[in-house]
Amino acid sequence: MKAFWIAIGLVLILEGLGPMLAPRGWRAMMAEISRFDNNQLRRVGGCLVVAGLVIVYTIIG
Repeated sequence: MKAFWIAIGLVLILEGLGPMLAPRGWRAMMAEISRFDNNQLRRVGGCLVVAGLVIVYTIIG
């Protein structure tokens, strides 16, 4: 359970770096992503999930 909370904390750190270090660019990226239709968002989300699984598998495996 401790590893789960560490993972959540790391995700929050990484997610916070964009708006903290480059707020203008982050805002522009969010505006562009908001124009995607649902299928495009699903594809992007799916790619991110697969990339995350590959990274975790590579590190653990």
